[in-house]
Amino acid sequence: MAGAAAALAAVPGWAQAATAERTLGKRKVKVSDGWDVIVIGGGPSGCTAAIAAAREGSRVLLIEAMGALGGLGTLGMVPAWCPFSDGEKIIYRGLAEKIFTAAREGVPHDREHLDWVAINPEHLIRVYDKMVSESGAKVLFFSQVADVEMSANGTVDALIVANKNGLTAYKAKVYIDCTGDGDVAAWAGADYMKGDSDGKLQKSTLCYSVANVDSYAYQNGPNLHSGHNPNSPSAQAFKTGKYPLLDTHCCSNFIGPNVVQFNANHIEIADTTDPQALSDAMILGREIAEQHLAMLKEYRPETFGNAFIVKTAIIPGIRDSRRIVGDYTFTADDWYARRTFDDEIGRNCYFIDVHKSGHPEIHYGRGESHGIPYRCLTPAKLTNVLTAGRCISTDEEAYGSLRVMPPCLVTGEAAGIAAHMAAQHGRPDVHGVDTDDLRKRLRGYGQYFM
Repeated sequence: MAGAAAALAAVPGWAQAATAERTLGKRKVKVSDGWDVIVIGGGPSGCTAAIAAAREGSRVLLIEAMGALGGLGTLGMVPAWCPFSDGEKIIYRGLAEKIFTAAREGVPHDREHLDWVAINPEHLIRVYDKMVSESGAKVLFFSQVADVEMSANGTVDALIVANKNGLTAYKAKVYIDCTGDGDVAAWAGADYMKGDSDGKLQKSTLCYSVANVDSYAYQNGPNLHSGHNPNSPSAQAFKTGKYPLLDTHCCSNFIGPNVVQFNANHIEIADTTDPQALSDAMILGREIAEQHLAMLKEYRPETFGNAFIVKTAIIPGIRDSRRIVGDYTFTADDWYARRTFDDEIGRNCYFIDVHKSGHPEIHYGRGESHGIPYRCLTPAKLTNVLTAGRCISTDEEAYGSLRVMPPCLVTGEAAGIAAHMAAQHGRPDVHGVDTDDLRKRLRGYGQYFM
């Protein structure tokens, strides 16, 4: 611990922000100020946002509700990266490519691939730990943003954070909402969309890992994915009705010797921002995992006969939540047109992957991609708040493409640099960022766009 503190202290310009007790609104709470940028949420977008802003010279605080970074790729145990290439070349570059390259070292059997590469979650946690710490950003774990204090003209004045110190107000010049659910932006008064025209959300999943799997049988047996194998165990079991909690969704990856990680089955959550609904979903998800392994033992005993569940994820795999309305809403029409934008800050090539009954998967061809406009990261009603990750401004169908981890890494890096740029002004305004300069800086760090 002392070594880590010394390493941070050696970063030019880094120092602990001042903390004092003041009256804020009607509350008397401790206030931590002096931050240039505060990032809320330590998932993929939050990590790259914090790294990028700190790399530019901002004093950055990253607030995370759990005890580790990485979000769904680590705590959520998603077993594989969505494709990093367009079939010809890596599309998600800059920090995204650096993190992806470092993560592949944790799965030596998958190290040479670019698409659907397995994730070793413990290794990836350390990748994020190291990269965020070395950037000079400060991480605050076990801390939940509970409220937002506003001043005039859509400006966030402070975040009220709950942790072992009780309530503390954290103040910065610019805030980046990387919560996935757009919590901070929504509480600050931003407009948002959720679900389709009927309010129906994509289905969620609780991922889990299984050990003592017969590795040879798994790697050489029939494909478990029902989309690639119509006679998969999931497809066969679903027809019998013997396992009522299961459906045919089954993605799995070989993580390491005798360990397989699953992104399988669905959970219907009517409102993914309802704490009770999320609590019920976690209990149901663990029951589903247990039933799923029982099914695999019956249908694939040579592979899973002696297997057991090592771990279920500690956060749910949410695919649908708030989409904060920005200065531009990226639409399915933009996706189908492979549109390029003057202010694009990265590219995306992931297919439209909407987890709702009857919705087809729609893919690009080799070498095809679309631009991601900076204006999707700027909430229309807020002055000093940016969004990154899955809560950026899209319609429901396009959201099925942009919600996954590789584009989240890209939007996070852009938001981090933009936040630093905005923070240099006396009255920070994320809408006034010079996108030509932003794009120049991103190119300098290796990001790819037209």
